[in-house]
Formats: sequence, structure tokens, C-alpha cells
Amino acid sequence: MSASSSRAIQVLTHSPGTMIGVVLVMLHLAVAVFAPLLIPYGETQLVGAPLLAPGHPDFLLGTDAIGRDYFSRLLMGGRTSITVAMVGVLGAVLFATLIGVSAAYIGGLYDDVVMRIVDTKLSMPGILFVSLFVIGFGRSVVVLTIVIGISYFPGAVRTIRAQALTQVPLDYVKAARLRGESALSVILRELTPNVAEVVVVEFAIRTSSAILIVSALSFLGLGISPPTPDWGLMVSESVNQIYAAPWLVLLPAAFISSLVVGLNFASDGLANALGLDAARGLHRS
Repeated sequence: MSASSSRAIQVLTHSPGTMIGVVLVMLHLAVAVFAPLLIPYGETQLVGAPLLAPGHPDFLLGTDAIGRDYFSRLLMGGRTSITVAMVGVLGAVLFATLIGVSAAYIGGLYDDVVMRIVDTKLSMPGILFVSLFVIGFGRSVVVLTIVIGISYFPGAVRTIRAQALTQVPLDYVKAARLRGESALSVILRELTPNVAEVVVVEFAIRTSSAILIVSALSFLGLGISPPTPDWGLMVSESVNQIYAAPWLVLLPAAFISSLVVGLNFASDGLANALGLDAARGLHRS
């Protein structure tokens, strides 16, 4: 185990805020994975009278405006939101690692072209780009996952490339060149493992943001299509019942908030443990 990894584990286990974040994230992930086994009713099934309050003997969190079990929808809604955000960001960060590291190592015209494309995409308002993409290609889970990946790819490229640039002049890279290793070998075997810490922090930070984007799109009617549950969509569907049944709005909003707070605490703690700037993903000097 490397020194930085050991230090990361030590800081993570001794920081209350970080531990709270990790616990929140792990709870949400566990619920998302096992949601189909935990729900008592189908998430789209009409099972009772509308707007039954939480604590009902048959419905733990009551029912929504058309009589669907709210506990089942809340758990499955988290599964949808987390899957779209995490898969989209994971794809973006992995592809950005390859492009960012290769741009830093190869340099020249290739680096210039990559960074001009990145700068062009970053100049576009994020929510506007996502909204236009969804309007043009539809509101399926696959489309949302792809657009999340496209949205977070340029920023991840910039951050990972910046970290890779600090590694390119180091002796281990020069030694690899002297051994006659190909550019691809240097990129994959030498540079990529040495930016892995930045990649992990990038993933955590951008997943937090992606959860909010997915929820915001669903709230605006541009995200997951009904009747598939999604936290943002559940808030949007229940706004008209805010006074009669406030829990229909407060529960999904609380789940969104707790996951985002957990991801932020965990990513900040991880960044501090690894000696990174959480805002930029770069090693502090």
C-alpha cells in the first residue's frame, strides 16, 4: 500500500465529516442496489387510496396523489437517479483520463486541438446544453446517461491533463522513454496510475453535481419520463400537494440533499487526505 493511500485511509477514518459522508453514500448505494428486494409493491402499481399519510399499516410512507406506494417509489427513484448520474460520470471520467493524459504526454497539435474542443464545450451553459440535447434526442435513461457523460467530460479532461502535465517531466517517464516504451505504454502503464488519485476525486465531485442536474431536469420535465420514479420527478409531481401532503415533496428532497451532502463530505475528505485541491483536483504544492 502506498504512503498516500495509507494516509488517505487514516484521515478518512479520523475525520467525522468524512465518515458521515462515506456512511451516507454507502447507505444510498446499498438501497439503490437492493431496492427491488426491499420494496413491498411495484413502483408504478396503484395499490391504495390517494394521499394516505405516512404510518399507514399497509404503506410505510403513505401513498402519492394517485395511490402508488411512496416508499417503493422513493427507493426505486433513488436507483434511477444514482444509476444515471454515476454511470454517466464514470464514462466521462474514464474517457477523460485517456484523452487528458495522452494530450499532456503527446502535446503539440494534438494537445491544442483537444484543448480547443474542451474550451468550446466549457463555454456553453451546462444546463442549457443538457436541456437542448434531451429535447432533441428524448428523455430515456440511456439518453440522460449519455448527455451527463458528455457534459462532464470536458471539465474532467482539463483537470486530469493538468495533473498529468506535472508528471510528464519526472524521471520515471524519462526512464520509460529510454527503455524504448511506446507512447501508448507510457500513457497507460506509467502516467495513468500516477493520476489515479485525481481521477477518483474527480469522479466523486462530479457525481455530486450530476445528481443535482438529473434531479433538476426531472423537476423541469426534461428528465426521466413518468411513470418511472425519479427523485426530481417526484418533487415536481407533488408540488401541487405541498400543503395537503408535504411529505411527498420533503422526502425526495431530503434524499437528494443527503446524497449530495454525503458525496461532498466524502470527496472533500478524500481530497484532503490525498493532498489535493478539491476544487481543482490538483496536488497542492
